[in-house]
Amino acid sequence: MGNDRAAVMLTDVARAAAAHSPVELYGQDVAVSDVHMDSRSVTPGSLYVAIRGARADGHRFITGAMERGAVAAAVSTAPTEDLPHLLVPDTRQALGWLAAAVHGDPAGSLSLIGITGTNGKTTVAHMLAAMTERVMAVIGTVSANLDDLDVSPRTTPEASDLQRILRQIADAGRITDVAVEVSSHAMEMGRVNGTRFDVVAFTNLSQDHLDYHLTMEAYFQAKARLFSAEWAPKAVIWTDDPWGRRLADEVTIPVVTVGTEPACDVRVTYGADTPSGSSFSVVIGGQTRSVATALAGRFNVANAAIALACADQQGWDLDHAVAGLAGMRPIPGRYNTIDNDREIWIVVDYAHTPDAIAGVIAETRPLVAGRVIAVGGAGGDRDREKRPLMGGALSTADIALVTTDNPRSEDPVLILDQVMAGTNQHALLEPDRRTAIRRALAMAQPGDAVLILGKGHEPVQEFADHEIPFDDAAVARAEVAALGGGS
Repeated sequence: MGNDRAAVMLTDVARAAAAHSPVELYGQDVAVSDVHMDSRSVTPGSLYVAIRGARADGHRFITGAMERGAVAAAVSTAPTEDLPHLLVPDTRQALGWLAAAVHGDPAGSLSLIGITGTNGKTTVAHMLAAMTERVMAVIGTVSANLDDLDVSPRTTPEASDLQRILRQIADAGRITDVAVEVSSHAMEMGRVNGTRFDVVAFTNLSQDHLDYHLTMEAYFQAKARLFSAEWAPKAVIWTDDPWGRRLADEVTIPVVTVGTEPACDVRVTYGADTPSGSSFSVVIGGQTRSVATALAGRFNVANAAIALACADQQGWDLDHAVAGLAGMRPIPGRYNTIDNDREIWIVVDYAHTPDAIAGVIAETRPLVAGRVIAVGGAGGDRDREKRPLMGGALSTADIALVTTDNPRSEDPVLILDQVMAGTNQHALLEPDRRTAIRRALAMAQPGDAVLILGKGHEPVQEFADHEIPFDDAAVARAEVAALGGGS
């Protein structure tokens, strides 16, 4: 997607990026209108940033980028091609700063909230969008209010894409507020370099992505980097989480602590919890407010309190925020309920970590009179160490059906074996996901809950050499209807 703004001279881009990374300019000064890291996406007038990845070296594709109209390149080794170029030590880390300079620092003309944590990022972002009196964009796993803008399927888009999206939002003029989900990968790979937030928020931390970070300490440090003056002037942190307590103690920017402890700046008291939603009271800004949300579970109370604290830090009208929270619609794949005539509580949720799975099961148990039946598995090409832990988490249900998630390039049978290794003797194995959902619904009695976990909003199931359409909610509706319980 092109950039309609006036082009920026390469010398100005180099000068802006030099504040963050050493930059040397070689060749003539040229006008640059966009930034791309994929040579196939280059448009005329672009700066092509050559990045060495795990599978390919972008320096090999400079000629192709030139053929598509690139007028300059950013490189970490001198190119053989004759074109203007910026020499930087690390092109991946420089990408965001270069893109922000080319696009005129779009974050500077927007109000941005950054949200990080293992679970809850998407929910907090969408709660914020429901709370504001203005139109808010959400950039993340389930993006919203972005019209036809090109958003990456990653939780946090690549730095060049993020800066282009922010510039398009700023130029459109309809949206002034943006919530951005910031993943640990985004911090490590510099995807939010060039972006400054008004406030950053932390939800929680539990085992995930250790295939990438290797240790929980490294995972925590990746998240913690966001909570510094480089990225934001203030932070909101959920301190009922032990990692959150540590983070609040270690950060150097002003912190608003949120939790149930009396010492918290924003103090939460849990209220009623039913299948139709949750209620709680919160002391914020010296005032106690009663809050209700149609999203069930104490984890959503935590998410709501974090969002309210962010809204307060942004100076939003809290009465409007509370009303917006009460009226917000369900978020795709986040504790979505499926109506039926069998008096079964059917839920589709994206929970795909051990803590998230155990949490959803624990939160559901007091909401129903009968049993909790959980369906789930583990994705391929992701943290293998957590698979037995996910099996153990599924086993906290009265009945667990272990099934395929997204095997991706791995052997589904091997993944299932690893998940089953952590289960108890009551767990059932059903490799076919549709059949597993059907079995769970068939064995459910009035008053039971059936939790379909792991894929949430995703519309396909990914295998090594193909994808198949698979929407958990749509499958659940079809299967419960086939059993004679459709609404």
